[in-house]
Amino acid sequence: MQQIIYDVAVSIDGYISGPGGDISQFAQEGAVVEDYSARLETYATAIMGRATYEFGYRFGMQPGQNPYAHMETIVLSKSLDLPDGAEVTVQSSSDAEAIDAIRTRSSGPVYLCGGGALAGSLLSAGHIDVLRLKRAPIVLGEGVMLFGGTGKSPRLEHTETRDYGDGYLFQEFRIRQEV
Repeated sequence: MQQIIYDVAVSIDGYISGPGGDISQFAQEGAVVEDYSARLETYATAIMGRATYEFGYRFGMQPGQNPYAHMETIVLSKSLDLPDGAEVTVQSSSDAEAIDAIRTRSSGPVYLCGGGALAGSLLSAGHIDVLRLKRAPIVLGEGVMLFGGTGKSPRLEHTETRDYGDGYLFQEFRIRQEV
């Protein structure tokens, strides 16, 4: 069964986007973005919630288009309706059985693309194995939280920190599931 890896940019106050989905204050170029792009190539499957998928429309993505052409992309949504011939799969269930099925059939690591509510739900259910944070030296004050709606506080094992300078950090943690 493949790992689920939450690889996401986050402000120092814990937001993955500002009000209205604003990501303009996060790095758009440089080594932190280049390393993220290289990591994307290592993932076989992408999973995301509806709002994260539809966020791509702002940048010219069309309904049904796959934002990650080299990955199987699954949108977890009970209400998203895409045109026939869509390049992505919409899956209405995110229960343990459905998530385990994704992990089992994926040919490599599963990239949890977002959003915060989905990440919180998957964290609470014990489905996230690795957390990769691209920490930005910004304070957003509001927006979408890194983990929305979770009451769980998992044990984290720090595995790596990379300093990009100017306050940008990459941090990786393994999430230790309680047995």
